[in-house]
Amino acid sequence: MTAADYLAWERTQPAKHEFLDGEVFAMAGGSPRHNALCVNTTTVLRTALADRGCVTFSSDQRIGLRKKKYVYPDASVVCGKLETEEGADDVIVNPEVIVEVLSSTTERYDRGGKWESYRRIPSLTDYVLISQAKPQIELYQRHDDGSWTYRAVGAGERVRLTNGAVLDVDAIFDRVMALPGDEEPGT
Repeated sequence: MTAADYLAWERTQPAKHEFLDGEVFAMAGGSPRHNALCVNTTTVLRTALADRGCVTFSSDQRIGLRKKKYVYPDASVVCGKLETEEGADDVIVNPEVIVEVLSSTTERYDRGGKWESYRRIPSLTDYVLISQAKPQIELYQRHDDGSWTYRAVGAGERVRLTNGAVLDVDAIFDRVMALPGDEEPGT
């Protein structure tokens, strides 16, 4: 399937599918914990960035990666002018922040192939991974020289994104650990 064929087809589908170099992959729904973490995260981001000209998107927003890959991150943020793929006004190409909530079925991909693709987005400054198994946020942050640093924070801690938004672990995980979701191995 070509990228153009995928986009035309995907727009008619009741469920979401990601596209990678001609192959289409169905996306499964998330657990209640996963979904609550996504809502809490988008709420925190929207609130923190409301006065900075930023827009926070949910997992329904398609991100295009050089017409070779189309993905639906759990959340994304664009600050300033929104840029879309030529001929596809529903495909964003300039996210500054991408958030993925990890699950046992997606963690390897989110840390591997997806992360490798995300690093190639020139506008991306922050890649946020949120654990579903324990209160933990991981941040990969791009510096002016193009290098990335990594930081993990847990309960009672915060992390600041390049655009100034602060992600408070306790706020993101507020009332979610009691919900059904992925558990740490051995629990």
